[in-house]
Amino acid sequence: MKIVQEVSLISIGSFEESSDWSIIRSEIRSAISLIVYPPGTSSFTINPTKHGNGVKPIKEACMTTLRDQFGWRLETPIRYATKSPGKVDATKVIDDYLFALEWETGNISSSHRAVNKLVLGLLRGVFLGAALVLPSRKLYPYLTDRIGNYEELEPYFDVWRAVRIQEGFLAIFVIEHDQVDTSVPRITKGTDGRALV
Repeated sequence: MKIVQEVSLISIGSFEESSDWSIIRSEIRSAISLIVYPPGTSSFTINPTKHGNGVKPIKEACMTTLRDQFGWRLETPIRYATKSPGKVDATKVIDDYLFALEWETGNISSSHRAVNKLVLGLLRGVFLGAALVLPSRKLYPYLTDRIGNYEELEPYFDVWRAVRIQEGFLAIFVIEHDQVDTSVPRITKGTDGRALV
């Protein structure tokens, strides 16, 4: 799988220039690049059936790599609000702070909630940095119907950029398939995520 765009949505302070970000960015990029389909190949090929492929197995493949190869913690419970906004898909400890990663598997409303969860963590000083991974508009038609995607979320970037924080960093990674092939089996929800790495 490939990353077609990387956006620094919020960058206040020196984190973006730090060695911590350099390492974390490399780990995220590596975990995404290692997602292949069908299993045993060297790239990510998707069956171009409209809304024909599951999303969670793709996410699980990335999460498995982050945990097993780079020591990230998965499904981290975070409490920084009156009511918990839910677990974060993956976190990495940096000194006394966390770097948080969310991988979009829901609709566009879910994408907004994911960004809000990350921004709230920055506001509360729990996250030093955060990132969201979501599909491009080219990948979008082949995944679960109405999956959140970059082009739908982008018009709202100015809202999050206007948030007043003293320090924090939020990046967006936009992912896409390497090629399409109608002969490739569709990715189902029951597919083991490990099989995609």
